Amino acid sequence: MSAASLQDARVRLAGRLVLDQVSLCLEPGELVALLGPNGSGKSTTIKAALGLLPLEAGEARLGDVPLRALGPRERGRRASYLPQTRRAVWSIEARDLVALGRFAYGSAPYERLSPADRAAVDEALERCDAADLARRGVDTLSGGEQARVHLARALAAGAPALLADEPAAALDPRHQYEAMALLRAEADSGRGVLVALHDLHAARRWADRVVVLDAGRIAAQGAPGEALDAGVLAQVFGVREGEGGFVPD
Repeated sequence: MSAASLQDARVRLAGRLVLDQVSLCLEPGELVALLGPNGSGKSTTIKAALGLLPLEAGEARLGDVPLRALGPRERGRRASYLPQTRRAVWSIEARDLVALGRFAYGSAPYERLSPADRAAVDEALERCDAADLARRGVDTLSGGEQARVHLARALAAGAPALLADEPAAALDPRHQYEAMALLRAEADSGRGVLVALHDLHAARRWADRVVVLDAGRIAAQGAPGEALDAGVLAQVFGVREGEGGFVPD
């Protein structure tokens, strides 16, 4: 049984077709990198898979259940989401923001959480190198510190599927590495992890499989070494591999 899937998904926004006939299946225990140039449909794919955007055609499932049959709490038990744009609407402590990851289990401010929920929050903060930020107001944190706290929120959910949109954005090199290592560990523990990335090197290093989008359609998919061949690099990304890395083709 897959952790999450899309079948022949089509999404139209403001009258424009932005996703067309996209099918993908996220299996437990794998990390899939969703790649593509700006505007190719990566964020749209993740949102469609979570029911955050309506499908004009096709179907989204979490586990073996159609998304339309699941209420908000059941969706929260099956999938966690790290959006590309992360902002806290209220000035709350970081640990209370992470506690929102336990929404599906009856989330409350940290002080009123059950012992099990509190342990999940504490562990997620520790794993994201954010334990020392727990009592800080989110609005006092730097962009990178906020990114680590939001990643902790997604991890605290403990859902079978984790969908993350640019999880390393705003992070310094050390924390970029640690964020990807955490997501790799989540996949190795049995969760299905779908990660939208721009970093092709990171995709090759961490992903079991890549899905390449171009203009809202799947251009290639498979093992990183196969899907990111010279033709795809040139046609989709406009780059080639040079001596110092990827360079304009």
